[in-house]
Amino acid sequence: MADKLIIFDTTLRDGEQSPGASMTRDAKLRIARQLERLRVDVIEAGFAASSNGDFEAIQLIANTIKDSTVCSLSRANDRDISRAAEALKGANSARIHTFIATSPLHMEKKLRMTPDQVFEQAKQSVKFARNLVGDIEFSPEDGYRSDVDFLCRVLEAVIAEGATTINVPDTVGYAVPELYGNFIKTLRERIPNSDKAIWSVHCHNDLGMAVANSLAGVKIGGARQVECTINGLGERAGNCSLEEVVMAVKTRKDYFGLEMGIDTTHILAASRMVSQTTGFLVQPNKAVVGANAFAHASGIHQDGVLKARDTYEIMRAEDVGWTANKIVLGKLSGRNAFKQRLQELGIQLESESDINAAFSRFKELADRKSEIFDEDILALVSDESITHEKEQYGFVSLSQHSETGERPHASIVFTVDGKEVKGESDGNGPVDASLKSIESHVKSGAEMILYSVNAISGSTESQGEVTVRLQSGGRVVNGIGADPDIVVASAKAYLSALNRLHSKADSVAAQG
Repeated sequence: MADKLIIFDTTLRDGEQSPGASMTRDAKLRIARQLERLRVDVIEAGFAASSNGDFEAIQLIANTIKDSTVCSLSRANDRDISRAAEALKGANSARIHTFIATSPLHMEKKLRMTPDQVFEQAKQSVKFARNLVGDIEFSPEDGYRSDVDFLCRVLEAVIAEGATTINVPDTVGYAVPELYGNFIKTLRERIPNSDKAIWSVHCHNDLGMAVANSLAGVKIGGARQVECTINGLGERAGNCSLEEVVMAVKTRKDYFGLEMGIDTTHILAASRMVSQTTGFLVQPNKAVVGANAFAHASGIHQDGVLKARDTYEIMRAEDVGWTANKIVLGKLSGRNAFKQRLQELGIQLESESDINAAFSRFKELADRKSEIFDEDILALVSDESITHEKEQYGFVSLSQHSETGERPHASIVFTVDGKEVKGESDGNGPVDASLKSIESHVKSGAEMILYSVNAISGSTESQGEVTVRLQSGGRVVNGIGADPDIVVASAKAYLSALNRLHSKADSVAAQG
């Protein structure tokens, strides 16, 4: 394993802990399939003990994914570990990832346990898990801020009990690269049986150094697994970005000297799928997957690139999937061509009725815009109305009127538990009026904490993609809607967010 870097993706677990980023079971499966196409080594599919929904999603992914190891997180107790093992039963390759906090602050304030109690629980949890699944990962939560002597004692014990991967998380994003790399190196040098496990890094981006810290853990510390997420998705400032780590190691193979199994041509598709599923947009200047990542505005740069690409480009755009981002389909395109494109995009709908529903939406869209892009297709299939998730609210139609000097007015027809209702309202603008017309009937009382608009492709004919984030009763949810009419897209996004509020999906805060 010395020359192989394992890519452990936690988009579906740690990434989903971003406020409002929770995903449906079907959405998780779609992303897991894309991660498999990307040839990710390990997919952390969720936290089985957190909710029945997460358990079912992990179970579905474990029964579907064949080429990647499927992993479930668990706290260091028998109930969590048993629940994880049960969810992973159908997996070709399964891993249980168990954790307990080891920093003085976390042990005293959060766990209210003594170091000796934590030591025993860590050891016993790995021993218990090892009898259920052969591949066990152990993480000392807040490991970077832990006492080195105590951490060495804990990690030596869990390796002796059968932990096959040791992950050292920078849970709060406090590390800096040189110190973090040397921290991993020190642990490996001081622990007698450190060679019996693969060492892993898991870094958060609170100071903007998650990728740098992870790479230092690899180069200086000798770690051979990196835990990361698509687009760096994650709570607070996010996690280490998969696409940045992968392309750094690939582009600078002269420095890192490591092999990976990743098929980088699927990076862009994975990025867009995660963005459109969660409603977390990718900033234009984001490395590798941002809209400007391979754009050149400077005249000197443009001249250089035209003469020789490597004057200013250290990566080829096509290597991460940028050349396959357009679909030449229109209103005359047939169902088979549409179905083929879904397969090329890594999208597998569950039934013929789902394919028919998506194709019907495609034809409706093709009547309204001449060119259909891959982003449009992803937006169509991410629409929750073609999944098996039961919706309380559904969009039917909307009319609105606005003119300079007059207060805008909107009227909307939508369904509540399958029955059509109508709402009307004035507002400060057509979007405000439309959302208030929904709220006039629903009376959810939810607070809107984010309203964001993104053009799916680069023209005024583009579909608008709207994200609405609502907060109610301590819960935060995202709703996403797409339509060539931005007002309609806004109404769809608001109804989508209300559906997520209504779903009452529960989750348990987990290790970072």
